[in-house]
Amino acid sequence: MAMPMTRNGDLRIRGMFCGLLLAAGLAAGRPLAAQAAPALAPTPPMGWNSWDSYAMSLDQAQYKATARWMAQHLRRYGWRYMVIDEGWFLKNPLSGGKPGWQYTLGGDGILLPAPNRFPSARGGAGFKPLAAFTHRLGLRFGIHILRGIPRAAVAHNLPIAGSRFHARDAANPADTCAWNADNYGVRDNAAGQAWYDALFRRYAQWGVDYVKVDCISSPYKGAEIRMIHRAIEHAGGRIVLSLSPGPTPIAQAAQVERLAQLWRISGDFWDHWPALPWASWSQGLYGQFDLLARWERFAGPGHWPDADMLPIGMIGPHPGLGKPRRSHFTHDEERTILTLWSVARSPLMMGGNLLQLDAWTQRLLTNPEVLAVDQHSRGNRALSTTAQQAIWVARPERGAGIYVAVFNRGDRSQAIRVTWTELGLQPGSSYQARDLWRRRNLGNLRRLAVRLRAHAAALFRLRPAG
Repeated sequence: MAMPMTRNGDLRIRGMFCGLLLAAGLAAGRPLAAQAAPALAPTPPMGWNSWDSYAMSLDQAQYKATARWMAQHLRRYGWRYMVIDEGWFLKNPLSGGKPGWQYTLGGDGILLPAPNRFPSARGGAGFKPLAAFTHRLGLRFGIHILRGIPRAAVAHNLPIAGSRFHARDAANPADTCAWNADNYGVRDNAAGQAWYDALFRRYAQWGVDYVKVDCISSPYKGAEIRMIHRAIEHAGGRIVLSLSPGPTPIAQAAQVERLAQLWRISGDFWDHWPALPWASWSQGLYGQFDLLARWERFAGPGHWPDADMLPIGMIGPHPGLGKPRRSHFTHDEERTILTLWSVARSPLMMGGNLLQLDAWTQRLLTNPEVLAVDQHSRGNRALSTTAQQAIWVARPERGAGIYVAVFNRGDRSQAIRVTWTELGLQPGSSYQARDLWRRRNLGNLRRLAVRLRAHAAALFRLRPAG
């Protein structure tokens, strides 16, 4: 049974998206058991998330068209996840909350896909038909949820499926999300665990592969993260867990890398280079360098610091922030994003509209040599980060050589020179150099020198000559 649910209120400012990961467990000196690739997310997840371009408005037809496009054009490069972000249960997502949001709530308190937007969900099917469609394309299906239990479930004290508990036994009415009051927090008790068990059991039945849980990393909700982790295990353990938004406290790194596959290191990442004084929750590209450098040692198979989605290409028709637009990032800045995310091994979640993808952005997303750095490198670390420039290094998982990423963080063109000694290479030796973005061999070099425009980046692979 579906219960209509409404509430009055202003359109909330939705908190921060998805994002960033870094370097290797081998470089951090972890024990051998911790280095073994787990079954879930052995490499940084790659995919598409609906928030940047659609906010809460995505419908089934738009989803299917986007999934088909990804399967046809991006899947062979490693892009797999299709994630429906916030609001899939809203019947009136474009109403602005006036006179009230209309949610779809099951008789067990679990939110269901809005049937007017996702017609395959009618008859109690939920997202199972859409997940099956996604799997037939060779892709993986993901959804966004807000931590906690819906207020309407508590108001009606609905039963928690598979348990002797009811919603009021699990809910903590004193704990709500600062930017979205739809849910109450969940108590760290048997009823709270029963709620999350019922929730993730339902998602597993639907065929969900990936769940992004919002309002759980900042402020940090360790008890609910533990309950969600257990619930996933109880449901079969096959759902990738992404925690949002950041900044996740680095003091909690040991816990999040054990309980989740992704966790956000920053607030929402949007298409601006500097910090915005009027929007402290919106992270600029300049600030991601320092955060990624702090988190580098915690990245590895099955646990990836997340620098958030890629707001590049066309953003619309209903962006999560601002008006429909081509990304405010310049081409140089967009290449910098892909370079930094890849050398830091962050998850890659495209936020732009794939159905309006321009040729430039498509080339960024389909460069196999750059994507190999994100998916198959080790020892990733920030060699230096200053106000004007940054240098990162990593090693290929297979084959000789070293990856070197060079960034101009300054506002003017500058020449950047790097010696072999700085890179830990043999002084006086020659190294074969390849420009990975241009996919061009540069010959044998005795040092690395490059001139970069403002906010630009370059990515090289160096191998011993001869």
